[in-house]
Amino acid sequence: MATEVGHGDGVHEILEHRPDTVAVARGTAQRLLENWQVSRDCVEAVVLVVSELVTNAIEHALPPVVLHLRQDCDDRVWVGVSDGGPAMHAGPWTASCADDEHGRGLKIVAALAETHGTHTHSAGTTTHWARIITG
Repeated sequence: MATEVGHGDGVHEILEHRPDTVAVARGTAQRLLENWQVSRDCVEAVVLVVSELVTNAIEHALPPVVLHLRQDCDDRVWVGVSDGGPAMHAGPWTASCADDEHGRGLKIVAALAETHGTHTHSAGTTTHWARIITG
């Protein structure tokens, strides 16, 4: 079960480290963005970015997985997915797609986001993030 923590104009949701969590994260993002009344195109882009980043965290990183969403004051949505850092071995849920489809997720993020990146924290955790224009 996910734990949602409101934070100003955003949310930080602690997610379970399991494949069905991706659907939970997509639902959280969609509900929040609809409450923020952003465009349908933005909702679709953010939900897809959330799906890609959460999938990568579950397949390739250690728990915990935390979804961060916030509406910036400059008509953008910031999406972040934090994880416990890289796993030594592929997780038990690495079959989200066929072998020839692996590696497309970050290309999708790059195509949808104004900018995106990765921040490695001093504790060894990692946050992958993207900024998406709402208009």
